Amino acid sequence: QVQVVESGGGLVQPGGSLRLSCAASGRIFSIYTMAWYRQAPGKQRELVAQVTSSRSTTYADSVKGRFTISRDNAKNTVYLQMNSLQPEDTAVYYCKTDVRTEYGSRDNYWGQGTQVTVSS
Repeated sequence: QVQVVESGGGLVQPGGSLRLSCAASGRIFSIYTMAWYRQAPGKQRELVAQVTSSRSTTYADSVKGRFTISRDNAKNTVYLQMNSLQPEDTAVYYCKTDVRTEYGSRDNYWGQGTQVTVSS
């Protein structure tokens, strides 16, 4: 019913920047909160940032001042601008969308993840 696809990951040097994108498509009536999570090897998945339908944002302490989350409701897309990247930001980044479908159901939909590697 709903597909979620991330893009924009890659290899970057410390201090560099990347912009992740996540697009939701399918039988979507509305999207509530859109969020980015990450999971590093051997660690639990953690919330990085989220943005509500009213564009209220929340960030993990570790990324405040470096990452910016935004959304384009017309495109059902959420972005994560990541600046001043550090090796500890290396992880698989996942997008989660809280979607109400055209059928009336509401659920969280996850993307497949995109790898971000910060290394010299």
